[in-house]
Amino acid sequence: MKVSQKIYKAPKKISFNNQNKKKLIGTMGLLLVLVMAASLCIGAYFIDPREVFQILRHKLWRVPVPNGMAGTIVWDIRLTRILLAVTVGAALASSGAVYQGIFRNPLIEPYILGVSSGAAFGAALAILFEFPYSLQLLAFFFGMLAVTATYSVARMNGETPLVTLILSGVIISSLFSAMVSIFQYIGTEEQLRRLVFWLMGGLYQATWSDIKTILPVVAVGVLLLWMNAWKLNVLSLGETEAKTLGIHTERTKAVLMVTATAITAISVSLTGIIGWVGLMLPHAARLIVGPDHRFLIPLAAIMGSIFLVICDTLARTISTGEVPIGIITAILGAPYLLFLLRRRSNYMGG
Repeated sequence: MKVSQKIYKAPKKISFNNQNKKKLIGTMGLLLVLVMAASLCIGAYFIDPREVFQILRHKLWRVPVPNGMAGTIVWDIRLTRILLAVTVGAALASSGAVYQGIFRNPLIEPYILGVSSGAAFGAALAILFEFPYSLQLLAFFFGMLAVTATYSVARMNGETPLVTLILSGVIISSLFSAMVSIFQYIGTEEQLRRLVFWLMGGLYQATWSDIKTILPVVAVGVLLLWMNAWKLNVLSLGETEAKTLGIHTERTKAVLMVTATAITAISVSLTGIIGWVGLMLPHAARLIVGPDHRFLIPLAAIMGSIFLVICDTLARTISTGEVPIGIITAILGAPYLLFLLRRRSNYMGG
């Protein structure tokens, strides 16, 4: 009597050697530039590419430009949104790649430890008690506080088991979400509207001041994550194997999670909660270049930037009003996750 066994086979990846992976990352970088250029032209008010080029020349080199209104739209509205989308997309996607590597689970996202719930509580606090200039600061502070609380609760006997860390994240997230619900219940109609719109995520309030704040933080953070990519590769093999190879696992996890959380928290504080970027793009990048984080982190960052620029362009184009970008990312992200689940189910033979 034969007993049939269904054997799991991992989805096939496109085969790239290291040199081709570098070329691919460079090509994706060029694609990002093209998407940014197209986004400058596209919107409720279409602007000719030649006029966009003249406006950029005027702003950078003081070349005269004939249309002042178009200059304001391109430089002060669209370009700030595009740069913020690039920065936030890179932050969320690279953080997602790191978290997925640490937890060895492709369905993990940067919000798993409670940073989004904590940031939402900070934003709700600022909105409810009328602290408009402190909203971003409070969102960042409570986002970091939530992850710190999660890590502290999970830490036992000098170690932080990954399963306990996830469970602690669920607990802390639930507590902050409950407090946000209380604020929604007692808030006025206007406060509720502002909070709900913030929770949906959006780049509509992007300013040059925001760009100057977030860009250097995210750039340094992503660079630090990439510099520790080789340690993350070893850590992804398992903590026992990593210790055998001389990696201080607790210190490495702490550095990676603090860095990933910081760039995620500052992103959420400026844009609200934007889902799917930190889950979908790292997974897609992993299917292309494999699990080597030396290539995975930069590719995921670029793909996250491209995706968020496209989503923001759709958000400000498909309707006369402002569509929250979180809605666009969910519409595009949910079918992709369903595709991944069905694909894995097929490979499992189910």
